[in-house]
Amino acid sequence: MEVILPSLSVFILVFMRVSAFFVTMPLFSYRTLPASYRIGFAFFLSLLIYFTLDVQPFEITGEYFLLIIKEASVGLFVGFIAYMMLSAIQIAGGFIDFQMGFAIANVIDPQTGAQSPLVGQYLYMFSLLFLLAINGHHLILDGIYNSYQFIPIDQLFIPFGNSAFIGFIIQAFAMMFMIAFQMAIPVVASLFLVDVALGIVARTVPQLNIFVVGFPIKIAVSFIVLFIVLGIIFGVVQNLFENMLYVMRTVMEYMGGTR
Repeated sequence: MEVILPSLSVFILVFMRVSAFFVTMPLFSYRTLPASYRIGFAFFLSLLIYFTLDVQPFEITGEYFLLIIKEASVGLFVGFIAYMMLSAIQIAGGFIDFQMGFAIANVIDPQTGAQSPLVGQYLYMFSLLFLLAINGHHLILDGIYNSYQFIPIDQLFIPFGNSAFIGFIIQAFAMMFMIAFQMAIPVVASLFLVDVALGIVARTVPQLNIFVVGFPIKIAVSFIVLFIVLGIIFGVVQNLFENMLYVMRTVMEYMGGTR
């Protein structure tokens, strides 16, 4: 079969990967950004990437449709990995909320439309502002551009059956929980000591209603400790951004078969 619109056949593959990446990636996939803006931005970014590629045109065959599915899968999976790493901030907020007693109250995240913990939403919003302040969104866009160096556009299959690849995803998942624990441990440890002190008070002064007194004390201690260690928490957040970019790069290497 003759080549039909050769330049368009390559551009469609590029657009599929970039637009699918924008569906799941942090910051650019949120509801607060209009869909027309995301589609237009994906289109112009795909246009720029298309002119940097040196790829032969594709024939419109069954293999071409498999390439379209592969490109969409690459964009969705790489964006999901980045989003999964940033979820450590929400998990850390969930740990803190559970100890504070705020676990019974959730708020709707305007970016995703899902329920999120109060402290987690607070930390997540500041983390996104921090990501923008250090130009982390440029590095994320640079990642989708460099993905064509690791995963060629004409590669037909993705090695999801590679045991080393699956093991690395599990390690990244464990790393995300470890970073969340590091972010939450100052407040959680302080509240544990408050619980111990309240338990001692409850044993020595049985007439005192410890539940009525303990709730505002734990909230006050939580906010005081959170204010003190906020700089340390954002140091961990910066480490989280570095790990996110490292995981994205390694995942693309595995998907491209270079590892």
